[in-house]
Amino acid sequence: MRVGIFDSGIGGLTVLKTLIDNYPNNEYIYYGDTLNLPYGNKTKEELNLLASKDIEFLLNKNVDIIIIACGTVSSNCLDYLKNKYQIPIYDIISPTINYLNNSNYKNIGIIATNRTIDSHIFKNNLNKDKTIYELSTPELVPLIESNNLDNLNTILDNYLKDYRDKLDILVLGCTHYPIIINNINNYLDNKIKLLDMSIPILPILKQDNTSSINIYYSKLSNTIITNTKRILNNTNINLNINSNI
Repeated sequence: MRVGIFDSGIGGLTVLKTLIDNYPNNEYIYYGDTLNLPYGNKTKEELNLLASKDIEFLLNKNVDIIIIACGTVSSNCLDYLKNKYQIPIYDIISPTINYLNNSNYKNIGIIATNRTIDSHIFKNNLNKDKTIYELSTPELVPLIESNNLDNLNTILDNYLKDYRDKLDILVLGCTHYPIIINNINNYLDNKIKLLDMSIPILPILKQDNTSSINIYYSKLSNTIITNTKRILNNTNINLNINSNI
């Protein structure tokens, strides 16, 4: 199976890593639109346009399915994209909501980009017996992309200090955030369950017989290359630049 995956940058690599770890024998084609990063501050119209270009890039690679490894696109563009394209398209938020609705967690925190939080997709779709805390955390993606985490604890404190004693689970509602999952765990003293949204999507795939990984970015830098190898833990990766988007 040729699996297409896209995100605004390196965040979706956390989804790719989970898929590779569980289903190594697939052909994975990843596209990160680093030229237009971040997506979290874009209008819905801009997101529809950018996500369409991302999908068209993957369609040109003859993928069989597409996974939206971006919380912002998943929360704002899913219906638009499914209506526009015939290929099976899966998002990362719907399986996460299903997981939470079938869990015993009652006090649920969501950290995500401004656009994802503004959509209220979690609050509108989670069971009414659950208490939902939606928190915009816009400073995190630029820090993660730049690999500049010197002030991360201070920023986490600004966002989370009022919720440390209120939550049963904290959803990492942007695929960039699992990159700093250890930092978040340490800040929370490992007392709150953290949910990586790449886990609930696993049942959509199956094992195949061939294996390959190809990574493409709309803009490449040494930092992106370093982060890619660090996240995937694999130095034998085909890195390609696409400049036609």
